[in-house]
Amino acid sequence: MGINNTNKRRDFIRKIGLGAIGTLAAPYVFASPQNRVKADVAPKTILFQGDSITDGGRSYDKDWNHIMGQSFPYLVAARLWFDHPDQQLMFLNRGISGHTVRDLQARWQKDTLDLKPDILNILIGVNDVHHVIHNNNPTTVDQFRDDYDALLNQTKTALPDIKLLICEPFILPIGQVNADLKRWQDELTPRQLVAKQVAQKYNAVFIPLQAIFNAALKKAPAEFWIWDGVHPMPAGHELIAREWIKAAKKNYGFPA
Repeated sequence: MGINNTNKRRDFIRKIGLGAIGTLAAPYVFASPQNRVKADVAPKTILFQGDSITDGGRSYDKDWNHIMGQSFPYLVAARLWFDHPDQQLMFLNRGISGHTVRDLQARWQKDTLDLKPDILNILIGVNDVHHVIHNNNPTTVDQFRDDYDALLNQTKTALPDIKLLICEPFILPIGQVNADLKRWQDELTPRQLVAKQVAQKYNAVFIPLQAIFNAALKKAPAEFWIWDGVHPMPAGHELIAREWIKAAKKNYGFPA
């Protein structure tokens, strides 16, 4: 797309005044005629929240070439937008690199509740462990549990009909993790349990990514899936995306 056409499109986005949904224009604004959209399927907003694994180098403006980042939310959105142009789907990415569960709390109203998502995915926890290992304003497992529980309680109170997917934080024995593997495992394992427990408490779908990545080691070594022990390679993001779509379909019938 040429620069002039891009500018015209951005001008159009600004003019239609989309309000507080994150300075974004829904893809279906530019899609097929309205009579091709399924009449019995309501519009849905799907929000991805978390740290750098979700962030994926996303942009923070209206540039649709980069706005979903280049991680698993991008892969999920690309596939489902392509496969379901007859549904009014809006995918949003609000992951921020380096964030902990406490960081999510600080921006939850603006970056989650105000967006009123129908489906919310959360992947958080590995930075909480990183802070402990590097003694950078660390929090305990109990604090992690309390913070995560408070986050989900706030979410269900504000949005009682929301559908939740909780991704398990994960590591593989390579890079920075392998340099101090036992400590990483000792700190992450109880936080993985917390993620599973809060998912059960709030009737969320739990996606056991640690077991999924462990199983993937039968196909290829750790460095094929995750380059530094924490951040996925492209194949690792594709693995998460496939599991996410499978879980959303099985548990929520999404997309319809």
